Amino acid sequence: MELSWKALLSLEFEKPYMQELKNFLEKEMGSATPIYPPAPLIFNALAQTPFDAVKVVIIGQDPYHGKDQAEGLSFSVPKGIVPPPSLQNIFKELEKDVGMPRPSHGNLLSWAKQGVLLLNATLTVREGQPKSHFGRGWERFTDKIVESLCQKRDPIVFLLWGKSALDKFQHIENRGPSPHLVLTAPHPSPLSAYAGFFGCCHFSKTNQFLLSVGKTEIDWSL
Repeated sequence: MELSWKALLSLEFEKPYMQELKNFLEKEMGSATPIYPPAPLIFNALAQTPFDAVKVVIIGQDPYHGKDQAEGLSFSVPKGIVPPPSLQNIFKELEKDVGMPRPSHGNLLSWAKQGVLLLNATLTVREGQPKSHFGRGWERFTDKIVESLCQKRDPIVFLLWGKSALDKFQHIENRGPSPHLVLTAPHPSPLSAYAGFFGCCHFSKTNQFLLSVGKTEIDWSL
C-alpha cells in the first residue's frame, strides 16, 4: 500500500472489524478454494494510485473470480488473459467515445498510474463464487476510502457504473456543494450495457472536466 494511503487508513487497521476480517481471510487462505487476487495484490489499487494523485475513481463490485484474472484493480486483468465481457464493453465504448483502438490486452495499470483509482467495493473473493467475501468488512474499509476522497476539495471524477457503485457512493457523499463530477451509467456487463452504458461518453466527459479544472487528461489508450 502506498504511504499516503497507509497514513490515511492506519486507524482503520486497528479497529475490531479489520481484525475480524483478517482472521476470516487467514482461514479462507488456508482452505482448499483459492482466494483472489493473490495476497500481494489485495491492496494493489492503493499501491498504484496515491491519495493525492487521484483524479478519477472507478468503483467495481468485487474482484474477478476466475483463475489468473484478478490483480487488485477493478475491471483490469493481467496481460495474456482474455478481457472479460464487461471489460470488452468498456473498450467498445472507449472506441466509440474517444476513438481508442481496441487494445490487445486488458491490463489497466497505465490508467492507475495516471490517477485513475480502480477500486473494488470488496477486495477479495473465492474462486468461482462472486460476492463470497461480501459482508465481511471490506465494504466498511472501502467506504472509508470513498469518504476520504469525497471530502477532498481537489476536484475528482467519480464514474459509477451500475447500482452497487451508485449505492456505495450515495450513502457516503456529502450532500452539500461539491467540487467533484459524478457520472452514472448502467454496468458495462452484457446484461445492462445496452441500457445506457453504451453511449454514455464518460471517458470524453471525464477529460473535458479535468481540463476545465486545470488538470491533464487521462490517456485511455493501452
